[in-house]
Amino acid sequence: MAERALIVGLGNPGPRYANTRHNAGFMVVDRLAERYSIAWRSEKGPSLLGWGQLDGCPAGLMKPLTYMNRSGAAVAEVVRYYRIPLERLLVVYDDIHLPPGRIRLRPGGSAGGHNGVEDIIRALGTTAFPRLRIGIGSNFERGRQADYVLSPFTREEWPLIDEALERACQAAVTFACEGIEAAMNRYNRVENSL
Repeated sequence: MAERALIVGLGNPGPRYANTRHNAGFMVVDRLAERYSIAWRSEKGPSLLGWGQLDGCPAGLMKPLTYMNRSGAAVAEVVRYYRIPLERLLVVYDDIHLPPGRIRLRPGGSAGGHNGVEDIIRALGTTAFPRLRIGIGSNFERGRQADYVLSPFTREEWPLIDEALERACQAAVTFACEGIEAAMNRYNRVENSL
């Protein structure tokens, strides 16, 4: 049986941010929680956690409640407390460097300018943890990035985003059951054929 995985969706808490581009990570773990009947609880630090099975594979879902740019301490606390091996941690987040509708898995690497991921790297002291990026595009004028990521998806974008969130859920389940290499082989390749 696969070792327990932890899937962390990044976002900002509260209704004001609920459907914004920056909350793509929250949207993925919310879908997984609903689909697999995993209940959210406040059990360790400033986060919501839910434990259960994804297609029979043991996994935790997590939403840090610290606001995006301070995600690191909350993630590190849960990873250490539950002794989650870093290769079993999957961080899911929005990425302006990918077009809307694209997803991309990586086994590690830099934060690529994403402040939430940068904070997790700082808190864990390593870049060696898997991540799943969801493309939100970069359709903003210079200097308007914060406004863009904190605004909701448009009606035109939503069909592409909805499909990307669905694929991201499937990729997260594959990660929980088979690991990052299998998820990359399956879902990064799907990307290239679109």
